Amino acid sequence: MAGLADDAPTRALRQTCIDVLCAYLRLPYTAESDLPADDAEAWHAYRALREVRHTVIRLIRDHLRLAPEDPHSWQGHDFDLTEVTFDGGDFAGAQFRGGTVTFTNARFSGGTVTFARAQFFDGRVDLTRAQFCGSRVTFTDAELSGARISFRDAGFSEGRVSFQRTRFAGGTIMFTGAEFLGSTVSFSHTTFSGGTVDFTRADGVAPTGLVPPSASPFKVPRPSAGRALRAAPTSRISRKR
Repeated sequence: MAGLADDAPTRALRQTCIDVLCAYLRLPYTAESDLPADDAEAWHAYRALREVRHTVIRLIRDHLRLAPEDPHSWQGHDFDLTEVTFDGGDFAGAQFRGGTVTFTNARFSGGTVTFARAQFFDGRVDLTRAQFCGSRVTFTDAELSGARISFRDAGFSEGRVSFQRTRFAGGTIMFTGAEFLGSTVSFSHTTFSGGTVDFTRADGVAPTGLVPPSASPFKVPRPSAGRALRAAPTSRISRKR
């Protein structure tokens, strides 16, 4: 299908091929924890399906790494990953330039999902109501410039999400109504040079490395040992109340 997309004579036909790949990722997916321990056939099918899914993700990543002028680049296209379950996935170095990438109601439930060194230019990335419930998700060294990324009503209940050394240069990242209830979320050494980070109605334990406790927009009890909040000296943030 990726080959058909590469050879598509029109942008619309290429988008159709991309839609088919995304639809495959949206198929019902049984988590490893739900498999019967003594069913060898079920485990074999699970491993085969998992490998195909991760291959599709790598194909998307590889085409988003190509320069916009490359005839095989998928930059500027839309990717509908609504309700997809991620138990790993490599988007490292992808360039999300224009278009819309939708992770609405997606579940990051295991493994490592990396957006390291990814670039988000213009366009829109929607993680509304996404659930971070076991994966290690990293945006390390990613760059946001003019894009709009929404984590509205997302739940951070388990695992780790890192924005370490992420650079925000314009654009908007929204955590409106997000709940930080168990995951470790870090903005260590993140830099802000314009744009807006919105934590309106966010609740739970404030991410580390973002703002000092006295300026935190969260209604948070006294931090426990090991969870003290620290200001990142290189960070500057614009918050909506």
